[in-house]
Amino acid sequence: MPFIPHTKQDIDAMLATIGVNDIQTLFDEIPKNLRTANLNDIPLGMTEMELARHLRDRAALDAGMLCFMGAGAYEHHIPAAVWDIVSRGEFMTAYTPYQAEASQGTLQLLYEYQTMMASLMALDVSNASLYDGASALAEAILMSVRSNRKHKASRILIPRTVHPHYRQVAKAIVGQQDIEIIEVPYCQKTGRTLLTDLEKLIGSGVTALVIPQPNFFGVLENVDELTNWAKQQNALSIGVVNPLAMALLKPPGQWGEKGADIACGEGQPLGVPLASGGPYYGFLCCKQDYVRQLPGRIVGRTVDMEGKQGFVLTLQAREQHIRRAKATSNICTNQGLLVTASTIYMSLMGPQGLRRIATQCHENLRLLEEKLLAIPGVKKIFNAPTFHECVLQLPEPVDPILTTLAKHKIQAGFSLRKAYPELGECLVICATETKTTDDMDKLVVNLRQALNQPAHAVMENHS
Repeated sequence: MPFIPHTKQDIDAMLATIGVNDIQTLFDEIPKNLRTANLNDIPLGMTEMELARHLRDRAALDAGMLCFMGAGAYEHHIPAAVWDIVSRGEFMTAYTPYQAEASQGTLQLLYEYQTMMASLMALDVSNASLYDGASALAEAILMSVRSNRKHKASRILIPRTVHPHYRQVAKAIVGQQDIEIIEVPYCQKTGRTLLTDLEKLIGSGVTALVIPQPNFFGVLENVDELTNWAKQQNALSIGVVNPLAMALLKPPGQWGEKGADIACGEGQPLGVPLASGGPYYGFLCCKQDYVRQLPGRIVGRTVDMEGKQGFVLTLQAREQHIRRAKATSNICTNQGLLVTASTIYMSLMGPQGLRRIATQCHENLRLLEEKLLAIPGVKKIFNAPTFHECVLQLPEPVDPILTTLAKHKIQAGFSLRKAYPELGECLVICATETKTTDDMDKLVVNLRQALNQPAHAVMENHS
């Protein structure tokens, strides 16, 4: 359908009908200091040829970087078959499966995805995905408040070891709903959350405790101890996990004596490329006890009157189609195409394949640590076990070093200067199964040069 813009006469007629002088008056409730400024640096228009050239130049800025960054988005090998299948028209253009009789393929895929994710988390139920890992945490918090009414106040304990962006998003979404977010400090020696710090924050009761595994520093939290503590306080436990790590580590459903109540996180490690930062998708799983508070769709398998297998939308607790004022969530769309990629990826890898990839990531991080710690002045901050990534301290300011390495096409890590200034000149650095010994040596050589290490030291290390 062609785009037909409103003429000036159309606009004037509509404004006159509602009694408004101009369009800007419609936004007078927005403070002036919050309104978008003029985009003076954006050209009025480009030709098709100019735009294509501009996009190629921008894309080249991202291309060919050797990535050791991690920090919530991870570079993994994705078999070619994954996106070859995802790109088929049946998946690429499929819409939300409102009509089961016309959407059996989409419904079956979502059913398989939910089954795999519930199994990976060792929990009973999975929804059909959310926007991203950060909003999935916010939804898990809202879900915990609806599910746990044992305390007068809604108080959520979130360790500072949770991804800083996740904490920001959670506060933005739940902060206006009479839910108190309380940040828990971490141990400066281990990078873990300690029970002694939690005990100081009990106050008038705790609705839920968020438990990251691994946490943002790559450190493995004592999840059994934390989950049991939450249960003793009549609080729900929310695991924020790397899904690939759960193929190797104990999954949330097995934490402590009775398991975590809810698990959420970012699904990007399961077959979704880095793609310059998105789009990604969030996953959310829980125990059967809380299924009525789970936002999103749940697909079920049944048989028809002739005994043939069929797939249906079993539960939509949000009432999104009708009584929206009583909905449990304002999230109305999942990231279905990315879930399709993860379903195919997990099908191809299988449990042993996922475990093998997670193990290789762990081994590569150990090797990378060994090489980097041989550089004078480079130190490991925390003494607890880690997975996938770790925190290292540099003898020079981090941000200029990262800028220098970026000029050599190396993304060397995520600076902690802004999110954790108390740690000093530190960065989170990651190694996945995609990194070779040559890749690691290239990072080491260039980091030594950026730190003005003697030339002979560079050559000795590279040899």
